[in-house]
Amino acid sequence: QVHLAESGGGLVQAGGSLTLSCVASGDTSCIGALAWYRQVPGKQRELVTTISAGGVVHYVASVEGRFTISRDVAKNTLYLQMNSLKPEDTAVYFCNADACDASGFYYVYWGQGTQITVSS
Repeated sequence: QVHLAESGGGLVQAGGSLTLSCVASGDTSCIGALAWYRQVPGKQRELVTTISAGGVVHYVASVEGRFTISRDVAKNTLYLQMNSLKPEDTAVYFCNADACDASGFYYVYWGQGTQITVSS
């Protein structure tokens, strides 16, 4: 079992910056890919960015060049640096992790989410 806890959300003006953190605890020995998703009420959860166990990153086009995902393996922490924030970035942001159990089966874990509100 892996527990994910996000922090760093809040209210920011358009053009501002925020950094989200996601700390993993529990059985963190077999965490693979990590990701950030976001969700707006009434819409499906949207993949924002991913980082593989090897450090390969991908971004959705709408955040490319503005957001940076990174992971600190020693601290079991995932980060999302968000710059040049826009009102359309307003959403609840969720941390996501793929992690295997002792049998090698992978499961998907989610954090509880943290609200980002960007005012215009």
